Amino acid sequence: MKEDDVEKKSISRRNFLKTAGGAAVVAGLASTGISMTAGDARAADALPKKWDEAYDVVVIGSGFAGLAAAIEAKNGGAKDVLVLEKMPTHGGNSIINGGDFCAPGTKLQKENGVEDSPELMLKDMLWAGAYINHPELAKTVAYNAKDALEWSESYLGVKYTRLNFHGGHSVKRANQTINASGSELVNKELAKAREIGVKVQMRTKLVKFFSNKEGRIVGMEVRKGYRFPDDNSGKTAFIKAKKAVVLSSGGFSQDIALRQIHDPRLTDKLFSTNQPGATGEALLAACLSGAMDVQMDWIQLGPWTSPDEKGFGFVPLFCERLVGYGPMINPKTGKRFFKETGNRKERADAILLVGEPVIIMGDSYAVPKQVFPNALQKGLEAGAIKKFDSLEDVAKAYNMKADVFLAEIKRWNSFVEKKKDDDLGCMIFKDAKPTVQAPFYAARLWPKVHHTMGGLVINKDAQVIGFNMKPIPGLYAAGEVTGGVHGAVRLGGVAMADCLVFGRIAGKNAAKEKAWS
Repeated sequence: MKEDDVEKKSISRRNFLKTAGGAAVVAGLASTGISMTAGDARAADALPKKWDEAYDVVVIGSGFAGLAAAIEAKNGGAKDVLVLEKMPTHGGNSIINGGDFCAPGTKLQKENGVEDSPELMLKDMLWAGAYINHPELAKTVAYNAKDALEWSESYLGVKYTRLNFHGGHSVKRANQTINASGSELVNKELAKAREIGVKVQMRTKLVKFFSNKEGRIVGMEVRKGYRFPDDNSGKTAFIKAKKAVVLSSGGFSQDIALRQIHDPRLTDKLFSTNQPGATGEALLAACLSGAMDVQMDWIQLGPWTSPDEKGFGFVPLFCERLVGYGPMINPKTGKRFFKETGNRKERADAILLVGEPVIIMGDSYAVPKQVFPNALQKGLEAGAIKKFDSLEDVAKAYNMKADVFLAEIKRWNSFVEKKKDDDLGCMIFKDAKPTVQAPFYAARLWPKVHHTMGGLVINKDAQVIGFNMKPIPGLYAAGEVTGGVHGAVRLGGVAMADCLVFGRIAGKNAAKEKAWS
């Protein structure tokens, strides 16, 4: 499917209003602070005369958070656990994630002589988040990330083999999976879930939740046999959740109508890194059942994506490994324009101000040392990453004045030598070397919609909060469908920590719920 087709097949404005109905109104009221009574938002539904299936815990979404929740719910005493996935394959965005898990005090940090702490990770998260993070949620992630990572190693068998840096962090704390992909984690989660008896059902789309007269979420309407993006496909079925539902359906970066409601600038001219199914209707279904949303207009653009490849691609794994090792250049001037180790929002905003794609580059020392071989090779094959025999060739390829560009590289190299950037304050790592060794590699960068920081309001126990400011009984949430954890900016590598920490919490607590009859 072509990328522009994916964008066009996202919910149109007309269909959005027709299919989501009052959900957009509920979401809009919540985000603007206009209050609603609990009765308005959580009126009892007419329950199905017959449930087609019944489970103790039903999990919506099969990514990092959803599978972690399912595993912990099953191990926590839930007799039967069901995972629903609307797409034909499991994993959502998690399976195309770059595989970096940020956690403090890990084995890889100690092996690399990096001193870190939960306090420092929390400090970084709050600073990047412009201090609008919900402190309790951010603290929960920072203080439980190491345990979640070690659980993935010891219980699931996930392997982490190197330590990476992401812009906005104070230290290197991103533990990279052995294949530089989230698939290493999500595939092992899926295998473990099935091994312990969790049922996983694909092509099953959530349509709506059902609440009883006490306001408890008791089940849902779904379409089984659903074929994305055809909302008329599949057959209606009713699934009872005897204990609880865990919503871990991800964000809405691919839903142009919904993201434009919250940020009108994010039109169909901006592509997304996300898988096609990141369309947000499960979040809106929760809003229709009384859930509050928060910070929905904080939508992150990835500064490391390339206009020369579709979706997430390979350039992000090239670019992010080079920050602190190679310069980022504005081709219009032939000079650097912003610190390479800045956080995602800072860099994306700086690139947009340039008004056209910029480049990041490295030499034959930095690139093979930092970039995962498969990502480099695939990027070269796709033409998104270019290889050059000289700096002069780089200048010519991007229409830069050679003398200006060469002078800028010389200045950059002087900063690398003394490990201090006098111009822009880039963090330069101790093992970085001047950019002098041919061949040279470069890629163009232009932001794409990447992560939606806003979502459902939860507490530290992963309970979804309603308009009466109390937890909605029987409803938990984890991962990108929630808001408040990251505030204005999610730091790179913290998504895996967020999903596993709150996914595990949600699953454990869902299993403890008393079954309704």
